Amino acid sequence: MGTERKALSGKTIADNRNAFYEYFIEQRYTAGIVLTGSEVKSIRAGRCQLRGSYVRIEGGEAWLYDAHISPYSQSGTHFNHEPTRKRKLLLKRRQLNEIWGMVSRQGYTFVPLRIFFDNQFVKVEVGVAKGKKQHDKRQTIAERDTKRDIDRQMKLRNR
Repeated sequence: MGTERKALSGKTIADNRNAFYEYFIEQRYTAGIVLTGSEVKSIRAGRCQLRGSYVRIEGGEAWLYDAHISPYSQSGTHFNHEPTRKRKLLLKRRQLNEIWGMVSRQGYTFVPLRIFFDNQFVKVEVGVAKGKKQHDKRQTIAERDTKRDIDRQMKLRNR
């Protein structure tokens, strides 16, 4: 799979756009996530973000750290959740072994890319990524600017 985004099933709730700027995404996986009821309600309301979050494999399980899911405003303070608690990701053992083999190499990391709904279930798209150098980031900015200019010119011509 390439670094371009593909239209997957489900409604995207939160994107980690910074991951596409900071990393080359080598491989993508879809994982389930263990949530409480108030977290699901907050996600349905669109009150979550992935900025600054990361994924770790600990004890043979994948965990999502620092993903911010705001407390559900319509419930009391007693039944709410911690906004940035660690959350377990549900992946198959074969996928975890494959990811661990890739991440254990130098320069690779495991990052969350987006949170979305697949039918009624909340899913997280995660990716094995390799960090970009500074010149790669400049090239990404230049490509984005060129694409924006081309789109602008095409829009003017179609008028």
